[in-house]
Order: sequence, then structure tokens, then C-alpha cells
Amino acid sequence: MTRPAPSDDLEPIDRLLAIMARLRDRQDGCPWDVEQTFATIAPYTVEEAYEVADAIERGDLLDLKEELGDLLLQVVFHARMGEEAGAFDFDDVARAINDKMVRRHPHVFADENYASLADQKAGWEQLKAAERQAKAKAAKLAGYGWASLLERIENTRLQFRRDTHATVLDLYHDVVIGIIPSAYAYLTFSGSELHRIVDQVPKDLLQSGCVGPAMMFCCIQLARDLQALVR
Repeated sequence: MTRPAPSDDLEPIDRLLAIMARLRDRQDGCPWDVEQTFATIAPYTVEEAYEVADAIERGDLLDLKEELGDLLLQVVFHARMGEEAGAFDFDDVARAINDKMVRRHPHVFADENYASLADQKAGWEQLKAAERQAKAKAAKLAGYGWASLLERIENTRLQFRRDTHATVLDLYHDVVIGIIPSAYAYLTFSGSELHRIVDQVPKDLLQSGCVGPAMMFCCIQLARDLQALVR
């Protein structure tokens, strides 16, 4: 039995997301849509972008509206496949561009002042360069080996009473000295979430490097949270 289309009472973007989810449904969706992948859809994405540019060049605003819809469908299509893969969904895509626009316009959303348009463009390029550098550091951070680190922390917890000073100092060096500075490189992409995690570590412990149950607990919790974040 054929199911009706998603209700037009939904907000337009929510209806489009629901339509795409239905098209990709492996039980009663569209066979063509179901078999598509990022790679097979990519040429259509490029084509739709060119058609948007063509409508702009021709000054055809009615056609531009339609072509922008077709391009939006491409975004929704990729986001749906990303959601199915457990990588990201449409909200993640929207959140990422929201964060990027705020980050790249400090003269609008923060206290930065540019003397001229040329200075603004230079600032934009500097922000992009910083993002690329942070992204490279984040990739290195993601490959740190969280599973082995967490296993080591758990083993350290079991050995805690036998060799408190040496074991926890070594762990402190790995987690607090080694990981937190690298983790801050992730702030460009994870922002407040990583601040929340790192801020759990009491500042007096970071400054003094003291060892004991408090530092042990902080190291364990920090590593677990960072592991969950990178996943």
C-alpha cells in the first residue's frame, strides 16, 4: 500500500527532509534514489551548481528560484546519506556553516574592527589559514589512539594504589600536557563542546601538576569525553 507524501503542513525544509528520507527508504522508497552514493550523486551536484550560475547569468530570477531548489536537494541528498552512514545529518551541515559564518565575521559578531575592505579580506584569509591549520592538527588529534589511551587509563586506575606517584605523573603528562594543547586545536570545529570538556579539569590541578585521586579522576573523565567527542 502506497503511503501518502509528507504533509504540506510541515515547514518547507522539514518536508523536503522527510521526502528525501522516504525516497531513500529501502522498503518502499525509490529504487534509483536508494542505490545512489556520494560518488554517483556528485556529478549532479556540480551540474546543478552550473545551472544556478547559468540562471544568474541570464538574469532569470524565476528559473534561479527553481535551480536553487534543485541545488538544495543535492545538499539534502548528501546529508541524508551522511546520516545513514552515521557521519553527519542536515542539522550538522547547517550548524557547521552557521559556526563558520560567525567565526569568519568577527567584525559583525564580535569586537574586531577592520580599517578597510582590503583589511577585511586579509582578515578573512588569515581566518581561513588558521582553520586549515587547526583542521590539520585536529586530524592528528583524531588519530591519537583513543582506545589504547583509555585502556591505559583503566589499567592505571587498577594500579593506582601500588605506584601512585610515578603512574599518575606519567598519565598526567600524556593526558593533560600532551592532549589538552592539541585538543584546543579542535576548538575551531567543536567550540563550546570542547570548552565544556576541558573546563572540567580544575585549573589548580593544571597549574600545580599535583597527583592523587582528584587528578586520577580528571584524567579518566577527560579521556573518556574526548574519546566520545572524536568519535
